[in-house]
Amino acid sequence: MQRIEHIYIDGQFVAPHGEEWFDLHDPSTERVIGQVRLGDAHDAQRAIAAAKAAFPAWSRSSREERVDALRRMHRAVAAREDELMQAVILEYGAPSQRSRWMATYPADVIAQAIEALQAFEFEEQAGSARVAMTPVGVAGLITPWNSNAGFICNKLASALAAGCTAVIKPSEMSASQTRVVAEALHEAGLPNGVFNIVNGRGDVVGEQIARHPDVAKISFTGSSAVGQHLVAAGAASMKRVTLELGGKSPTLVLDDADFAAIMPLVLMAGFANSGQACIAGTRILVPRDRLAEFEAIARDAVARIKSGDPRQSDTDIGPMVSARQWQRVQGYIRLGIEEGATLLAGGEGRPDGLDAGWFVKPTIFTGANNSMRIAREEIFGPVLTIIAYADEAEAIAIANDTDYGLSALVLGRDLDRCERVARQIDAGRVLVNTLAHEPRAPFGGFKHSGLGREMGRWGIGAYLEPKTLLIAR
Repeated sequence: MQRIEHIYIDGQFVAPHGEEWFDLHDPSTERVIGQVRLGDAHDAQRAIAAAKAAFPAWSRSSREERVDALRRMHRAVAAREDELMQAVILEYGAPSQRSRWMATYPADVIAQAIEALQAFEFEEQAGSARVAMTPVGVAGLITPWNSNAGFICNKLASALAAGCTAVIKPSEMSASQTRVVAEALHEAGLPNGVFNIVNGRGDVVGEQIARHPDVAKISFTGSSAVGQHLVAAGAASMKRVTLELGGKSPTLVLDDADFAAIMPLVLMAGFANSGQACIAGTRILVPRDRLAEFEAIARDAVARIKSGDPRQSDTDIGPMVSARQWQRVQGYIRLGIEEGATLLAGGEGRPDGLDAGWFVKPTIFTGANNSMRIAREEIFGPVLTIIAYADEAEAIAIANDTDYGLSALVLGRDLDRCERVARQIDAGRVLVNTLAHEPRAPFGGFKHSGLGREMGRWGIGAYLEPKTLLIAR
């Protein structure tokens, strides 16, 4: 059983001041597989002080120096791919195909940050003035359990590219991934204090980051409720914030779609990352006059989806990350039935043949409407809701009738029509007949799905403020 006993401050692995130990679980078996010692407010303050001390020199570093540092980070993280994949499978339970992506993504986002940094314009002329993009200061980076290593590397690479230093508060539930990434970043040999990592609870370490006057910027990925709290907590010190929050994304199936052909995309969008994805397409909007046809094809397709051991290559859906998350998802399945929706597939309990582990049956409700809680609230599990619509205008209205606006998917044969519909959906990203990802494009959400954007030049720009220089000559 592993014991993760150190945090990372000012270029060194150190024992935390905090004394609380947090159990780590294998969600496939529910067994305790290790413990991590959590930092406390004192540790957060030490990390912030180290980042503050390192900021003046790092903020004045050249583009070439930052590119060189990021390249060292990239090599070190890429070399840990297999070790990181095993950590993802063991402590998170992602199926092997997803785990491989989660193990390669951290190095990939660093490479993408290098590309964006090399092309970034830090100065431009505006009439008689020069506008210099200036790093904001110490950045607090708070990452979620559903893609912890990837978010650490994405946020950190963007912050460092901009000239900021960082204090990272990763999910305590993902401590094995954090350990692998921290060791790799240490090997990259960055200046002491440029990045610091403190395992700890959100209401302790995260709260200290949110309220500390020496933290100028927060980048957070997680729930909308926590995002709102961080905005309020940081208001006293006027913190800049980037928030990538929840979603209740629509998959809008147009009436000319080939249902059999698109069904793999529909289910992949909804069940991505075992349903534990902010972008998951959990509301499936279907033309009412073809509803029965869609239901029959969906029922058959779901029957072929396998939930189970993430180590097996044919597993499509792994376990929920924790007992608490499993109970939450089960509660929503019960709620959907109570609200009057019809189970098309799945339901309460574990899939057949699984007596342990936090597994959920891949579940689809039909006969639902957009006012039901299963259609309005983020469930964060493999639970989808089919909602019928009468015409295109109603479909767009339903798609936009949500507090969220992170992502959307439009499926149909007429591409001009698909694009016209896509442009009317209130979401930060709208995909048409694809689930592709473009790392050079901005990523973030409308409404309660967040503030600001990550990725590409937008991700670097989020850590900069424009400074206008007017010089008499």
